Amino acid sequence: MNKRCVYSILAVLLCSCMLFGCSLPDTLPVSMNQKDTKENEMTTLGLTPEFNYEVPISLPSIMVDQVGYAVDSSKVAVFHGEMLPHTYDIIDAETEKIVYKGTIKGKNNGEIADNEFRYGDFTDFVTPGTYYIQADIIGQSYPFVIAQNPYEDIFKAAIKQYYYSRCGFTLSTELAGDAAHNACHTNLAQLKEDAAMQLDVSGGWHIDENGNRDVIEGCQAVNNLLLAYELYGNVFTDDVGIPESGNGIPDLMDEVKYEVDWLLKMQDVTSGAVYATVSVIDNQMPSYILYTENITMDATIQFAATMAKFSYLYQGYDRTFATKCLQAADRAYRYAGQYLNDVSEEAYFYAAAELYRATGNYGYRTVVHDYLNTTKQLDMENDSIFLGCITYLDTKQRVDVVLCEKVIKILMKEVEEIAYGAKSSNFLTEGDEEQSNNDELLQKMARLTVVDHIIMNHEYATVLENHLHFFLGRNEQSISYIDGTGSRNYEEIDKKLGIMKQIDLNAELILIMSAIQDEFMT
Repeated sequence: MNKRCVYSILAVLLCSCMLFGCSLPDTLPVSMNQKDTKENEMTTLGLTPEFNYEVPISLPSIMVDQVGYAVDSSKVAVFHGEMLPHTYDIIDAETEKIVYKGTIKGKNNGEIADNEFRYGDFTDFVTPGTYYIQADIIGQSYPFVIAQNPYEDIFKAAIKQYYYSRCGFTLSTELAGDAAHNACHTNLAQLKEDAAMQLDVSGGWHIDENGNRDVIEGCQAVNNLLLAYELYGNVFTDDVGIPESGNGIPDLMDEVKYEVDWLLKMQDVTSGAVYATVSVIDNQMPSYILYTENITMDATIQFAATMAKFSYLYQGYDRTFATKCLQAADRAYRYAGQYLNDVSEEAYFYAAAELYRATGNYGYRTVVHDYLNTTKQLDMENDSIFLGCITYLDTKQRVDVVLCEKVIKILMKEVEEIAYGAKSSNFLTEGDEEQSNNDELLQKMARLTVVDHIIMNHEYATVLENHLHFFLGRNEQSISYIDGTGSRNYEEIDKKLGIMKQIDLNAELILIMSAIQDEFMT
């Protein structure tokens, strides 16, 4: 039978079903009506069928930054799928009219390669507004804006996140909204191995929902926030919306000082050593207990570096307080120097670099030079080495030009590899398939941000923006990892994925965004 005959028969049957229904006729042959009805029942073994399955989430095949793109920046959408069209349209979300037609191409506008990723470059479309992208076969993207500075609100929100994380401080409804609460964890804390010894360790930033605080994590966050301020101080304002706003000091530095005040409480007044953490037991109970962990060398040497860095940058606002912090840094450094076998060589180098810049003392300089001269391969993935090298390059004290050239050469090699790896990937970042390495991406972009400041490379600035696009939804799962942004936010999937909620990652985000904000201002 040919296909035409088959189609004709199917059409007749379909029409019959539509006209008469598909149930059996009321008058069955006698032989069928006389059969025992039990024989006609389906055997189920007493089981009731369940149709309990999850409907797969339908994600766009067109990935965009769900916040938007700056008017004068590079604008690229990523298309993903087995059957992709050759063109796309940008639709005005208000008028539903086509405002731009673009071509879907391979990477770098080259020929389409044999893979499932294509790109639409609409950099030349500069009209501010709210839009979405539409293409045949694959549908629509999430909406986005084109604006002069689409990230300004996110930048301020990232800075204000530290206000929400304050411990021992009453957050007002006026400034904190739904996050408002009375001062928390103000009780004296017990020393974990000596309950009779109690300490006032109120203040600082929570590092988790339990209200714990940690010296090393706090120092890491402060280091990157101070680095952002050092490189791009002009982008930080005094109007973020915290109690100190309007005091003539950038709100970022006010937040850093709040953490520094707590760090000072964590230093033993007699020895100069530093306690590591404050833990909360039974956080939800009125009778909660605070424990202070014992002194550690890691906490002590990290404290020394961070307090020296803060003192150097804060002296223009309060020289007396800056001097107090510098003295605390020196005491911690000297204590750690008595136990060098237990101290990280890299962290000791970093602390010496910060103290040398702040004081000009040749004893610190000797430690820095010895480390740089004897270490053949400087691992810039190590935060202490990276930050120590940057501080040495930036010091106004006397430096060794040969050592500076060595450091710059290694930094350049490091960031070139980062930039190359990002450009060669599907989403123009080195995000892994599970999108589980945001911490690694932020660390790499922090490196790129600093080197971009040193040499002002436009290519690096584009790589930075591409990573921000990735964090804001231009990724395979179309997830925005930043609070309060995007059509598909991380909070709908897993609350642990947020960047702002982690004080160390949020600091790196601010460092990256400060470079991007500086681009907009210039």
